[in-house]
Amino acid sequence: MPTRTGVPAPHGPATTPQESSSPDPGRLAWLGDPDTILLVEDDEADVMLVEELLADSGMHASLTAVRSLAEAACLLSQGTAPGCVLLDLHLPDAQGLDAVTRMLAAAPGTPVVVLTGLAEESAGLAAVAAGAQDYLIKGQAPPDVFGRSIRYATQRKHVEQASAALQRSALRAEENARLERALLPTPLIRTGAFDMVARYRPGRANALLGGDFYDVVETPDGIVHAVIGDVCGHGAAEAAIGVCLRVAWRSLVLSGAAPAALMGLLEQMLMAEREDDHLFATLTHLVFGPDQRSVRMLRAGHPGLLLRTPGHVDLVEGPAGPAVGLEPGASWPEQELPLPPDSGLVLFTDGLYEVQGVNEELYSQQRLLPSFSPRYPFFSIITQQYSFTIPLSVCIRITPFSSP
Repeated sequence: MPTRTGVPAPHGPATTPQESSSPDPGRLAWLGDPDTILLVEDDEADVMLVEELLADSGMHASLTAVRSLAEAACLLSQGTAPGCVLLDLHLPDAQGLDAVTRMLAAAPGTPVVVLTGLAEESAGLAAVAAGAQDYLIKGQAPPDVFGRSIRYATQRKHVEQASAALQRSALRAEENARLERALLPTPLIRTGAFDMVARYRPGRANALLGGDFYDVVETPDGIVHAVIGDVCGHGAAEAAIGVCLRVAWRSLVLSGAAPAALMGLLEQMLMAEREDDHLFATLTHLVFGPDQRSVRMLRAGHPGLLLRTPGHVDLVEGPAGPAVGLEPGASWPEQELPLPPDSGLVLFTDGLYEVQGVNEELYSQQRLLPSFSPRYPFFSIITQQYSFTIPLSVCIRITPFSSP
């Protein structure tokens, strides 16, 4: 296989599947063959030896040869990672395990096979212990052993990377599960006349948790408090802030904080915990009277809610203040909403409607109204109409009063 130092050897003429009369059994047996091999070797005779071994091994890979670790690092810095690296342990600018360590740092995702002399087998074993996938003794490896070593090294590297990715995925799953448990609270409701149902779901498979949160708490005086909120952004960091806000909200409610003061304290906590000065959260805070015939509502940049009465659904918005953390020191107006008999409220985050339908039409809050018709089950409509595009979102249905 002719080659020039530092220049990839050309492949043979490409053959498309349509042009091939029968598959190459050797190629099909080694679908994991690397397409490119980087040889780091300063001895021209050894370079020629590797070229001959590669030509006789049956592998279909191009070879690039460089004389030093510095040349290899320069080539790798250009963004082209080889399928495998053959590394001599005696280079002008690196020797022994130092060469292995530096090469692994320069190409962390690439399998490395070291080349040693006949009397240096122990050095090859030490290189494998340091992170190389295999070693070859110069002049002692026939073509079949040469090809098998590179193939095995490539496959072992793939398995190593897959195992590491699975471990990282398992750790993320554990972290997300802990955050999810904190984001999905057990409501503290004592009265049997108050019905609450929640749905928290991501809009795509394997989606990270977001900053959506909710909670419902009944205090000893019979007053029921509810909150729904959304920290801007998606991911574990936003979910952690959402957990902090939810726990702080419950603590402040149980301590008897007034709604206006509670909002200000939540803002102080958000500003203390956030890493980004532009991070903010929207939320709606509800306070139901003991007779459950009215509700006081404070909104901080959050979407409105749906009021369901027999035969009708209304979108209620009213006055609202800025999102928490967006304008420090702002105030939030309070609105009182009458609750007719047999009524219910539906609270949601913007993930429910800021989506595109199959015709690429952007949904809006107004588009929710026909979907929440009282003659249909609440969540079945959400699932049927929006499951294909819902971003991370949370919805709560609250029925605070039922006529006798």
